[in-house]
Amino acid sequence: MRNQLEACITAVNQVVLGKEHSVRLAVSCLLAQGHLLIEDLPGMGKTTLSHALAQVLGLNYQRIQFTSDLLPGDILGTSVFDRETSQFVFHPGPVFAELLLADEINRATPKSQSALLEAMEEGQVTIEGATRPLPDPFFVIATQNPVSQGGTFSLPESQLDRFLMRLSLGYPSASAERQLLQGSARRELLTELQPLIARADLLAAQQQVSAVLASDALISYVLRLVEATRIHAQLAFGLSPRGSLALLAAAKAWAFLAGRDYVIPEDVQVVFPAVAEHRLREQNSPSGLGSAAIVKSLLADVPAL
Repeated sequence: MRNQLEACITAVNQVVLGKEHSVRLAVSCLLAQGHLLIEDLPGMGKTTLSHALAQVLGLNYQRIQFTSDLLPGDILGTSVFDRETSQFVFHPGPVFAELLLADEINRATPKSQSALLEAMEEGQVTIEGATRPLPDPFFVIATQNPVSQGGTFSLPESQLDRFLMRLSLGYPSASAERQLLQGSARRELLTELQPLIARADLLAAQQQVSAVLASDALISYVLRLVEATRIHAQLAFGLSPRGSLALLAAAKAWAFLAGRDYVIPEDVQVVFPAVAEHRLREQNSPSGLGSAAIVKSLLADVPAL
C-alpha cells in the first residue's frame, strides 16, 4: 500500500515540479483525514496540485470558483420544485465530491466561506432541515491569495482551524522552472495521469495511519510544543485542542509514509510548521506575519526528550 502511495507522489511530482516536500505533506494531510489550505500568489501551481492529486488517487473531483457573489446554495445545493411530481427535488451542490477544490476561497464573503464549516468538521451538511452525509473520503483543498491582494476577505480563525495543514508552494527553483518551460503543458500532463490506488486501499491506509503508535514520551513532546504556543509572549493565542490533535495526526501520517508504524520526534518537527502557523497570531498583528519565525524558534527551544 505504501508503494502505491509512493507511486502517487512520484506521479504528482512529474506534474508539479520541484515541490516534493509540499506534495508529500499534501498526501500526509489526506491520509490524516484532514483538509488542506494552500496560500500563495496566483500561478504557482495550487490548482494543478489539487487536480493531480485527484487524478492519481482516483477521487471524484469538483471545483468551486469562489467569488464575492457566491451563495451558500451554490456550494451545498438547492431544492427545485418539480411540476410533474408536485414536490421539491434536492439537487446536490459540488460539495458532494470526494475531493473538493475551493479555489480562491478568500474571495468569497464570510457567509459563503462558513458554508463549508459543517462539511469539513462533520463530513455532512444540513440543508433545509435535512442532514445529508458526504462521500468517504471527503477531502477539501482550498487555495487563497495573500490577504494583501485586492478583493480578498480574511478567513476567520474558526475556518482556518478546520484546515489540518497550510502550505505555500513558492517560486520554483531555476532548474525546475527551466524544465517547466521546456516540457509539455501541465494540462496535457494532467489528462495523462491515471488512478494508482483503489478507493478501498486509500480508506484502509487512512485507518492504518490512525493506528500508528505514539509513545507517552512522544505525546509529552507534542504537549510541550502546544503549551509553548499558549504561553509565548508574542502570540495572541496558542494552539487549540483541535490543533494538538491535528499535529499528532499529521505526524502519524508522515511516519506512515516513511514506512514506520510509530512516531518519532522528527515526524512532529517536519509537520509542525504546516499544522501550526495558520493557527497562530502575533500580538497586534491581524495578518499573523512573523508566526513562521516563532514556530521555528519553538522547534529549536522545546526539548524533544
